[in-house]
Amino acid sequence: MNEETFNISMRKFLKMVGVSAQHELEKAVSSAIADRTITGTESFPASATLEVAGLKLNVKFTGEIKLQ
Repeated sequence: MNEETFNISMRKFLKMVGVSAQHELEKAVSSAIADRTITGTESFPASATLEVAGLKLNVKFTGEIKLQ
């Protein structure tokens, strides 16, 4: 295994996931505020799952998204 290749590809993947997830969350919040579905003061439980089938890896992460 080439450690440098592994680390670079892992960081690229995680950056892509992080940036894409943030963009989707921002769109969803803006839309919900515009539709008056939410007021913008809520907190939401959130979860994400990391799956790498070839490694038999399936890990769930949980947290909270706070708007205020």
